[in-house]
Amino acid sequence: MATKPPQGDPVQDAPQVAERKRAAAGLPAIGHTLRMAHQQMGVRRTALTLLSVNQKDGFDCPGCAWPEPEHRHKAEFCENGAKAVAEEATLRRVTPEFFTAHPVSDLARRSGYWLGQQGRLTHPMYLPEGADHYEPVSWERAFDIVAEELTALSSPDEAVFYTSGRTSNEAAFLYQLFARKLGTNNLPDCSNMCHESSGSALSETIGVGKGSVLLEDLYQADLIVVAGQNPGTNHPRMLSALEKAKANGARVVSVNPLPEAGLERFKNPQTPRGLTSGTALTDLFLQIRIGGDQALFRLLNKLILDTPGAVDEEFIREHTHGFEEFAEAARAADWDPTLTATGLAREDVERFLPMVLESERIVVCWAMGLTQHKHSVPMIREIVNFLLLRGNIGRPGAGVCPVRGHSNVQGDRTMGIFERPAPAFLDALEREFGFAPPREHGYDVVRAIRALRDGEAKVFFAMGGNFVSASPDTEVTEAAMRRARLTVHVSTKLNRSHAVTGARALILPTLGRTERDLQAGGEQFVTVEDSMGMVHASRGRLEPASRHLLSEPAIVCRLARRVLGGEDEVPWEEFEKDYATVRDRIARVIPGFEDFNARVARPGGFALPHAPRDERRFPTATGKANFTAAPVEHPHLPEGRLLLQTLRSHDQYNTTIYGLDDRYRGIRNGRRVVLVNPEDARELELADGAYVDLVGEWKDGVERRAPGFRVVHYPTARGCAAAYYPETNVLVPLDATADTSNTPASKSVVVRLEQSATD
Repeated sequence: MATKPPQGDPVQDAPQVAERKRAAAGLPAIGHTLRMAHQQMGVRRTALTLLSVNQKDGFDCPGCAWPEPEHRHKAEFCENGAKAVAEEATLRRVTPEFFTAHPVSDLARRSGYWLGQQGRLTHPMYLPEGADHYEPVSWERAFDIVAEELTALSSPDEAVFYTSGRTSNEAAFLYQLFARKLGTNNLPDCSNMCHESSGSALSETIGVGKGSVLLEDLYQADLIVVAGQNPGTNHPRMLSALEKAKANGARVVSVNPLPEAGLERFKNPQTPRGLTSGTALTDLFLQIRIGGDQALFRLLNKLILDTPGAVDEEFIREHTHGFEEFAEAARAADWDPTLTATGLAREDVERFLPMVLESERIVVCWAMGLTQHKHSVPMIREIVNFLLLRGNIGRPGAGVCPVRGHSNVQGDRTMGIFERPAPAFLDALEREFGFAPPREHGYDVVRAIRALRDGEAKVFFAMGGNFVSASPDTEVTEAAMRRARLTVHVSTKLNRSHAVTGARALILPTLGRTERDLQAGGEQFVTVEDSMGMVHASRGRLEPASRHLLSEPAIVCRLARRVLGGEDEVPWEEFEKDYATVRDRIARVIPGFEDFNARVARPGGFALPHAPRDERRFPTATGKANFTAAPVEHPHLPEGRLLLQTLRSHDQYNTTIYGLDDRYRGIRNGRRVVLVNPEDARELELADGAYVDLVGEWKDGVERRAPGFRVVHYPTARGCAAAYYPETNVLVPLDATADTSNTPASKSVVVRLEQSATD
């Protein structure tokens, strides 16, 4: 029997702290999964739903983008995937009566956890100008309101169309088509805040802004480097792939400021061994200082160059460009500056080097720990240099593996959700649909917030996500959103973005991945692209949470018909009836999707082409893979300050808070904690259990404060601290972004810790 949502916000002012765990999953994961699933769905619905997750005839998990293996378990999901499914398939409902009882001013005071626990949205809701209560509205009236505001704009560029990674390929393609028919490239997405740095670095160096490996490559690798990533919480099914790679003889090096339970030992709950001892995953843990990764890989590259016979000269000669300039810069690397930047001992690097030299096939995986720094793009380019030196791109068991965080974030970008579209994509769109798409670049996330703040954007439309909570500089972002004329959110559940609104606001409730999508042309399916470029179908099995829901494609198509008018030549009504007709158009516009409908009908789908992986062809400006030689950077820390990284708890997925525990790190019943190395804490005279305010320091001189955090003595790297987002997003300046990619620098925030009034 499912339980009712919490009536009041749980008290979080006294988090409990115990010893951190040194293994992930196992029996505790099973128990936690079933408990949370039963709370949301009840016993019968839990069984019916979870057995369809990530199956070839089922639905794609709405959580992370990790790929599925060819041969799947009956339970092909992880603990956090089950939480994501349970929250979507919940029996709890947010009805119009809920909004009558809860004014927006009340919702704005609630925690993200409380808002998310209330359940599924059931009706379109409208907040009139000057009102404090959402009220039910018909779909027709909702589309009229959006049309009123869009047609009143002096320019289409005064509208912003944001996309979350949950959005399907079909919905994303239609959404970007509508925005460009309207006349704007203002299509920011969640990639702008996460792997934009990866795409920028990889596009320049290998010609494709995606990873170059498939799941089978991990199984064949001799060495897997996992840098700036915590798969035990953020991509738990990756642990199964690492376990299989270890069984095949691979070694694993973990490069991270924090020890993470999932990389220490994995207790696979689907094997007898996993329920007892489990598998040790990491062979070498390099506890690097935040932001020191570029310096580490630059020194490794020097040491490889200095080792006779270590460089793949034939590969470099035939397939690369810029080697001499890179080699000159790499040979200038020195031990002392590197050890200062990384916080490592010389012995650490000297243990790593022979593992590299003994390995013919190397994969490097990374996530937000590398992508959210000022120097993230050159950092990732240095990893590409590392792989190119020994020919580790374009052969089995080797390559780059940026691990995407949301289930179709990569697919949305492939479909054209990008503020800086390639001319070839716009040319194809023009040929297919007979209109001239705008060519001027649009706003990414940071630029969209600035435009809203400065009154240059007036309508904000979000296809999924929780923009307010996900974005940096919370106070600035919220003030910017409140300046809009209209904010619209296509959502399955309540979140903080619904309580921080423009003059008028709409909540448009949509189908989830778990639900059947019945249109005039019959039952539909959608498609997604995983982190390794595999495209496959997703078919919901449950009855919709409400008869008033529309699918994302239907919302876009109906909105387009209302805004663009009946004379528009795009067959929006046909697209809404039958998503196969959308896929036919995708097949003619986007390379790699030829014969889309037939190929995606095959169980498991298909792999998109990837020239560097498939044929060692590098579609860069030089026609080759590019070595780069950027100056080495790392964050510099003033005396008495710490370098803060924002991160997730284990009971969290992006901005969705499933619970108030982080059991792998030993935290219970609260999220306002800051993890500090005990030696740093002693120097700063911070006792374990003391309460502090985190105060950000940046060159603009603005004080950004996150109050009331409990100090937890924790084995972080020296000089480094960690705390959960979105609570700490307030500390990330809007203008503190990565060079080239403009991604918020959420992993290297200089803070001072002041005694809190809470203490």
